[in-house]
Amino acid sequence: MKVLILNGSSKENGNTAIALQEMEKVFAKEGIEYETIVVGKKAIRGCAACGGCAYSGECVVNDIVNDIALKFREADGLVVASPVYFGSANATLVALLQRLFYSTHFDKTMKVGASVVCARRGGCSSAFDELNKFFTMSGMPVASSNYWNSIHGLTPGDAKLDEEGRQTMRTLARNMSFLMKSIALGIKTYGMPETEDSVLTNFIN
Repeated sequence: MKVLILNGSSKENGNTAIALQEMEKVFAKEGIEYETIVVGKKAIRGCAACGGCAYSGECVVNDIVNDIALKFREADGLVVASPVYFGSANATLVALLQRLFYSTHFDKTMKVGASVVCARRGGCSSAFDELNKFFTMSGMPVASSNYWNSIHGLTPGDAKLDEEGRQTMRTLARNMSFLMKSIALGIKTYGMPETEDSVLTNFIN
């Protein structure tokens, strides 16, 4: 099984990476293949709402988003991690996720999602909620831990002192591994859930 990990921090070896390293150790122990990509300081533009992806099946801006889409398609799970900036996730990561989820047409149902947030002190809950919405809008089960998936630190390396936060990450990875394996077994036994054609409404008509 495969997990794609997107580190939305601009610091490759910062506190967000420390959180993810705790998860990586567990994935390795559980026999889960993983790949971590640091995207926080990439030049990634936001969605222009051009609609071109409806015809091509990929974003018309041919950058790292389309490369990540290929990896996401093959993955059984997706971890998105971000430091908290002004009560929200890194804007670069959010731009990537908006384009990634909107432009890809492959079925994401039953891929397991998990979000991780890192803050000096506050804002974890709002950023956590922001990132989880990508999963819940896509039929992706959300992996949970023994607390909200957050870790704390200001100066790079501080998160190593957050014992509770690091334990939260290890528990998250164990639960995510179990959930992915259980879903794979369930699909093999019962098949995928029944789907319906989309019903789209708005507030005008």
